[in-house]
Amino acid sequence: MKFTAPAAVATAAALALSACSVPEPEGNVPTDQGAASAEDLLAEHGLDGLDPEEIVDRLDAMPVEERPTDLMASVQPGSLVLSDASGGPEGGQEAELDLPDDRFYLSMAPYVDHTHECFFHSLTTCLGELRDEEIDVTITDDADDSVLVEETVQTFDNGFAGYWLPSGIDATVTVEHDEYSGSTQVSTGEDDPTCLTTLELG
Repeated sequence: MKFTAPAAVATAAALALSACSVPEPEGNVPTDQGAASAEDLLAEHGLDGLDPEEIVDRLDAMPVEERPTDLMASVQPGSLVLSDASGGPEGGQEAELDLPDDRFYLSMAPYVDHTHECFFHSLTTCLGELRDEEIDVTITDDADDSVLVEETVQTFDNGFAGYWLPSGIDATVTVEHDEYSGSTQVSTGEDDPTCLTTLELG
């Protein structure tokens, strides 16, 4: 597992782009955190021993009432940015964990009545409308119409469903829920959003 230490400004910008009611970290955030502090941050939140993909999966599927209120976790193309918002005498900690170059995590929150703006998915703060609801999901690669995902799944307690897709593709996402359905196109490039909250079901 590779740990890097982004500047505080970069992390703040990434978390702001999440647009999912992410609070500002308290205190001054050190900018030269090393691997040891990153490991400490993971251990503090019970995430030590997990690879970055496992951390993403665990946090996104975690019941809302069990989610850490002092941990910000933003999924970006190629990396998972973690920030400890608890403050303390030494300020918060930051860590950026590399995600596989060939995989892209897309977390989607289809909606019927209301939604929120989101670009980089926040694993600990984003909430969608359809929480713990059964949906039918189909994702196809636009290049050759191959089916990447075709399943019935229950959304997480936060109202999202997450998928690891191939990087660098254009795809069509179709979701059905009860009598509602909707489709939208997504891309999985290095500048694309990891949070899909614009899929309206009608």
